[in-house]
Parts: sequence; C-alpha cells; structure tokens
Amino acid sequence: MALSAKIALAVVLVAGLMNVLDHSVVLNAIPTLQQALGAEPAQVQWLTAGYGLAVALGLITCGRLGDIYGRRRVFLIGASVFTAASLLCGIALSPEHLVAARVLQGAGAAIMLPQVLATVHVTFDGENRSRAFGLYGAILSLGSALGRVLGGVLVQADLFGLGWRTIFLINLPIGLAVVVLGRRFIIESTAEKAERLDIVGMVLSALAVVLIVLPLTEGPSHDWPLWSFVMLAASFLIAGIFIAQQRCRQHRSPLVVLSIFRGKAFPAGLCAQLLFGLLSGMFFITWTLYLQRGLDMSPIQAAMAFVLLTLGEMAGVAVAVRTAGRLARRLPQTGAVLALVTVVAYAALVDGLQDELTLLGMAVLLLVLGSAFGMIGGPLADLALSEIPEENAGSASGLFSTSIHLGMALGTALTALAFFSVTGGSFDGAANREGFTGVLWWIAGAFAVLWGLMFFLPGRAKVESEAG
Repeated sequence: MALSAKIALAVVLVAGLMNVLDHSVVLNAIPTLQQALGAEPAQVQWLTAGYGLAVALGLITCGRLGDIYGRRRVFLIGASVFTAASLLCGIALSPEHLVAARVLQGAGAAIMLPQVLATVHVTFDGENRSRAFGLYGAILSLGSALGRVLGGVLVQADLFGLGWRTIFLINLPIGLAVVVLGRRFIIESTAEKAERLDIVGMVLSALAVVLIVLPLTEGPSHDWPLWSFVMLAASFLIAGIFIAQQRCRQHRSPLVVLSIFRGKAFPAGLCAQLLFGLLSGMFFITWTLYLQRGLDMSPIQAAMAFVLLTLGEMAGVAVAVRTAGRLARRLPQTGAVLALVTVVAYAALVDGLQDELTLLGMAVLLLVLGSAFGMIGGPLADLALSEIPEENAGSASGLFSTSIHLGMALGTALTALAFFSVTGGSFDGAANREGFTGVLWWIAGAFAVLWGLMFFLPGRAKVESEAG
C-alpha cells in the first residue's frame, strides 16, 4: 500500500472516528450541559436524538451525491460543515442554539460518512480493502468507548475554564487537518453514468426515514402515542412509493440503483447490519443502566467496563485485519457464535451473583464479547459491499450506513418492551438486574439470527489484484 493511500485511509478513518466520538462523547457530559444551560429534559434528549436523526436522514442522498459530484469533493464539504458546526456547538449560549448546532453537525456527518466507505471501496482492492474495512471496524469500536471516557475527562478537567465546551471544540484542529489532508491525498472518484440528483427520490427517501426514526426515537418516552403508530404505518406506504418511483427511474440517474440488490451479498449484508445495529442499541443502553443502577457503579467505573469491552473489540478487529478477508464469512460467523455463547454465560452470571458481581468478575466475559463484536463489524462491511460496482459505491454505502442507524433506533425502541416493561423506570437494583437479564436473552436470539443471515454472504475471499 503506497504512502499516499495510507494517508488517505487515515484521513477518512479519522473522519469516521469524529462521528462516533461526537455521538457518544455527549452522554457523560449531559448532566453538566443540563445544569450549565438550564436545558429542559426534552432539549437534553434532542442533543442526541437531533444529531442521530440528521445523520440517518441524509445518508442515502449524500451517498448518491458522492457518486455524482465526486466522493472527495462531497467528503470535504461534509467535513467542513461538521467542523464549523462543532465550533457553533462549542460557543452555544442556550439549549436551543446547541440543539440546532447538533442537528447541523449531524447533517455534516451524513454528508461525510457515506464517502468514507465508498472511498475505501474504490481506492483499495483485495487484501488491502479487507484490512481497510477491518480498521474501519476498529475505529467504530474505539470511538464508542473513547467518547464516553473522553466526555467525562474533558468536562472534569475544565480546560481553560471552558467546561463542557471542550468536548466540541476539540474537533476544530482535527476537522481542519481532515480537510487539508483530504484535499491533498484522497483521489477523486465519480460514477460514470450518474448525471443528476433524483430530487423526488431524495424527498421520498428522507420522508420514509423520518417516519421510521422519529417515532422509534420519541415514541418510548411518550408511552407510544397514537401519532407514533400512524407515522410508522405511513413509513411503509412512503417506502413502497419510493421503491416504485425508483423502478421507473432506473435508466434516468436514480437515487438508488436497484441492480445492487440482484446478488445475495448486499441484501444479506444490509439485513445483517440492521440486526447488528438493533442488538447493539439494545445492549449498550440497558448495559449502562444495569452497571450504574443494578450494580451501583459510578460513571467512571462504568466507563472502565466500556474500556474492557473495547480492548476485546480491538483484539477481534486485529484478527480481522490480520486475516484480510481470507476467511470470508467464516470470521463474522465465528464472532456471532462466540457472542451468543458469551451473552448466555453473562446472563447466567448476572442472574447467579446478583449485586455481588464485580467489574473484575465480568472482565473475561467482556473481553471475549468485545472480541466477538470486533470480528463482526469490519468484515461485515467488506463482505456486504464486495460485489458492488465502483460506480454505485456511494449509493450502496449510504444504504449500508443508514441500516445500522435504523437498527439502533429500532433497538432503542425495543428496550421499552424488553427492559423498561420490567423495571418501570425504577432505580431499584434488583429490577434493573432482572430487566438486563431478559435483554441478554433477546440479544442471544438476535445473534443466532445474525449467524444464519451470514450464510448469504460470500463464502470465499474474492481474489483481486491489490491496488493503492
């Protein structure tokens, strides 16, 4: 792999890291933010929900924008918007301003993210591509845990008296470096046949995503009002209209090129990514509550549990990078089986030891579970996109990235059924331990289904000449 290609890869991976960090770094800082700005509970919720909704809303369209106008150009625009929005977050003087800046930040991430996967897909071949996707999985794992720890550290450190503002302002030097180096080292690429943006398709796809994500995000906190079910029902109608409209536009620069669904790998990978997002959404939300309420851990102790899980994930990703796709679907399938067994063992441990379970007592299980997550994440993207032509890389990457956001929204919504129906929102330790045990059985079932879906992914490594 040439030095310029390595720098280009580092640039897009750092951009992906910024997105993951900003999704999780806010969580530990929320109490401080609420007190400093006098934010209402609904405004606090929208600090994360607004960001996530903006990301999910734009991924499909922005993936196609990269195909049409150039993936490097669109990536640099997204990185610039994200960096400028980070500055606006850091200087916000009211909850309303901060929420608006977070939505803009999410829009920047939506513009930027599909270009990350698409650039990796079109820049590298063979084992280099598999290693790059493995590193992408490592970045996702690292960012999720690092964000939680970094948020607490930066707020507590109160650098230059800026308090919570540093969690956003830290993006400025990183974002500027991404823009400068990206302009210099990322090779421009476009789809040969993409002529113009499908505006009608863009509106329909965005509306369908909003009608799915918004009720799944807001419904549980409002006890599932009628409007949430109406919106979900309408989402299926709009999605059907969108698919019909795309069929009619297949020869006139559609938003989604339907030929990418002809093989088995991409549809199966899309479903697997959706399910992986679902079980991740269920696990991380309920696990955080279990650690702090069920075991009475402090936020720092809970953060250390995330660190253990991340160390395991890094080990799993290292295996994925080292094997460089040679194991094909066998590696993520092994990860799914390993995760299933570990989750069942964890459920038994939680149920058996109750409040006597310590961080040290669960350390081995967390390391193993983390390694299983790492063996799934990176290879899944590589295998799902393996049969996609380069000219459709942006469209496919946008859909693939959207699937995990929809999955996480669905997983978050399912916590109302699997966890809060047991705990009733109580702080009682026994209730939270019981609720988390039930969630672990749901997650074990999801891993079993995920393992089955992976039989539709490529069983052999695709032999290609190495490039880059």
